[in-house]
Amino acid sequence: MEAQGRGRNAVLFVAISVLAGFGSSAMSLVAGIWILDLTGSPSLAGLAGFCVYAPTLAGPWLGGLVDRVPRRLLLIGTNLVLAGSLLTLVVAAGPGLIYFVSFVYGLSYVLLDAGESAVLPSALSRDELGHVNGWRSSAQEGMKLISPAAGAGLYAWHGGPSVALLSAVLPLIGAVLYGMLRLARIDKTEKSEKWPGFGVVSGVTRMTVGVAAVAIGMSAFATAPQYAVVVDDLALPSTFLGVLLSAQGAGSIVAGLVAGRMIARRGVVFTAAAGAVLFTASLLLKCLPWWPALVVGAVIGGIGLPWTLIAAVTAVQTHTPDHLLGRVSATANTVMFGPIALLNPLGSAAVHLGARPTLALAAACCLAAAASAAKKRQPVARP
Repeated sequence: MEAQGRGRNAVLFVAISVLAGFGSSAMSLVAGIWILDLTGSPSLAGLAGFCVYAPTLAGPWLGGLVDRVPRRLLLIGTNLVLAGSLLTLVVAAGPGLIYFVSFVYGLSYVLLDAGESAVLPSALSRDELGHVNGWRSSAQEGMKLISPAAGAGLYAWHGGPSVALLSAVLPLIGAVLYGMLRLARIDKTEKSEKWPGFGVVSGVTRMTVGVAAVAIGMSAFATAPQYAVVVDDLALPSTFLGVLLSAQGAGSIVAGLVAGRMIARRGVVFTAAAGAVLFTASLLLKCLPWWPALVVGAVIGGIGLPWTLIAAVTAVQTHTPDHLLGRVSATANTVMFGPIALLNPLGSAAVHLGARPTLALAAACCLAAAASAAKKRQPVARP
């Protein structure tokens, strides 16, 4: 594939990430607010988030679908179905329908993540994958800083149907951009209809996915302790959590911009281990009785956590046979994000033993994962 075509593909993938990041972040916030206004129940509003994450548990099976159908058509079709479901909220709205649309969003996340991971190696050269994955991460994190406020403002101005309409237009544009990709043909003679399991993938992939799973899981485990440190230990207003979220988002943007260079120079395992070490440092900084340390920790954590994820995604794309890319990508997402459902409530329970000991325990787990990856790190492959 010519360099000009690959550059075009890189721009298209980043643009798709911008559209998807804006629409999903805006709608995920508004869905909960909308249900809260309709029912007056915070618990029912919280179930919208469960509907979004539930399909992640079916990742291995949904990934199998990605490997059995034309991947570009799957990406386009998923966006069209998502847009259609969102348009139903423009003409009629109720808690049940909002739950359904949230569930469709969750399905689309799994299919689009797996589909994009499977398509990227045929759209870009191997050396470009780390850079483009980092740029896509920066684009998505940047949208998380803008879209929730924009979505909430639009909801307050013109109500939920206006947000649903805007969110429906964006995947339609995304479907057009998928159609504009220039993909190289890849030999699929080895394709098998059977799913042989996650164990067939390389040790590099399993190591990086494992490190990312620990770091992401510990970020969920540390959510309640962070709240306790801010509100109880330091007696800061709850709105200070917004400052920490913005600081983390700024760090995540930086992380995406430099991740590709780090992967090219040191490899995916080193990048994952370095990200886990930075996230360990961020958790320990939040144990200090000084609010500026929390801000610095949020920035450092915003760099470290995405590094682990970007390294894992790049490892899947570069160390997995093409005919297994959909299933391995979706399974990797399940491994990385599935533990959130368990570790978040565990962290909420553990905080009763003390916020700082709980944060220290999370830091120890991340450091252990980084040490294990560093011990088994393989040399960087040179072209």
